Amino acid sequence: MSVFNTIFGFEWDSHNRDKNLIAHGVTNEECEETFFDPDKKMLGDEIHSENETRYILIGRTNTGRLLFIAFVLRKNRIRVISARDLNKREQKLYEETT
Repeated sequence: MSVFNTIFGFEWDSHNRDKNLIAHGVTNEECEETFFDPDKKMLGDEIHSENETRYILIGRTNTGRLLFIAFVLRKNRIRVISARDLNKREQKLYEETT
């Protein structure tokens, strides 16, 4: 997607470094892996984009785990806001469109 043309990495600061691991058992490495899934799905998150443009990505990790990632782009970096496993409906949608 063209949104990634100017991205140079990920932003993991003290506010979001371990948040997803604690809340959902998702590591930062797993989050990053989903962005390299050739079958990933991405769309804008218009509901949560009041202050800045947010995106949703659904993708597979290197071990096959399917994740739902909410993120923003900041200064040419991806900042993951939230990451969790897909629910059954989301998993079906991912598999039907792959």
